[in-house]
Amino acid sequence: MKKEVLGRCPVCGEELYVTKLSCHKCHTHIEGNFTLCKFCKLTKEQQDFVEVFIKSRGNIKEIEKELGISYPTVRGRLENVIEALGYSPKFEGPKVDKREVLEKLNNGEISSEEALRLLQGEE
Repeated sequence: MKKEVLGRCPVCGEELYVTKLSCHKCHTHIEGNFTLCKFCKLTKEQQDFVEVFIKSRGNIKEIEKELGISYPTVRGRLENVIEALGYSPKFEGPKVDKREVLEKLNNGEISSEEALRLLQGEE
């Protein structure tokens, strides 16, 4: 089973550093303080989102379909990843049209949980 390096401490959530590298073939060991790549520092959920985003070539409709989430949720997760990578967010979430959300709920297009999240302004 392949094990991946953790990027964040499972106890407090702070960034982890690699302190020892080893070669299994020649048994060379290198010790020091090494930082992980930006993508290693993302949460598992963020990494999974990035994988779907890349696989879908950034096509929001495909991402919505594969993950079963709404457009605002896709945008919110993308902004979350952008911030986690150290970039400042530029996207301001769209204003929620309460009437549209209620119509979608009434027509069975979204679940009551999704409607509640949208009405509360959550991504």
